[in-house]
Amino acid sequence: MIPTGFFAGTGVRVANELGAGNGKNAKFATIVSVVTSLIIGFIFFLMILLFNDKIALLFTKSEQVLDNVQNLKFLLAFTILLNSIQPVLSGVAVGSGWQSTVAFVNIGSYYIIGVPFGVFLGLVFNFGIKGIWGGMICGTFVQNSHIIIHNIQV
Repeated sequence: MIPTGFFAGTGVRVANELGAGNGKNAKFATIVSVVTSLIIGFIFFLMILLFNDKIALLFTKSEQVLDNVQNLKFLLAFTILLNSIQPVLSGVAVGSGWQSTVAFVNIGSYYIIGVPFGVFLGLVFNFGIKGIWGGMICGTFVQNSHIIIHNIQV
């Protein structure tokens, strides 16, 4: 939920700065938000990798669930890291008035790339949940990459 707060705050701040004609302040707000959210995401990334067995114990005592959490810790950690950046970048794009671009990027990234790639990895290559989740991470990566490239070009 922390990156969602950054989404809203960054979008408003960028929109206000651009509306006031302060492009440099909008860029500064973007950099501060992205770096701050990335640091927070990296902290949670490390916490998941280091304490995943302890965190899972908060929710269950089932050995089967604990084993699955252990097997999926890297996917969860990378998902947290990528999803700490994505809302902030989307907030910048929305604050810049690119709502339709964000919508098309989200749809394309998840439903044209992430879901089919996940189904392909999960079902065709028999990677199961790891393949499906990996495909969705690829969709998030494509989404982040596209929004970064779009922000740099403008």
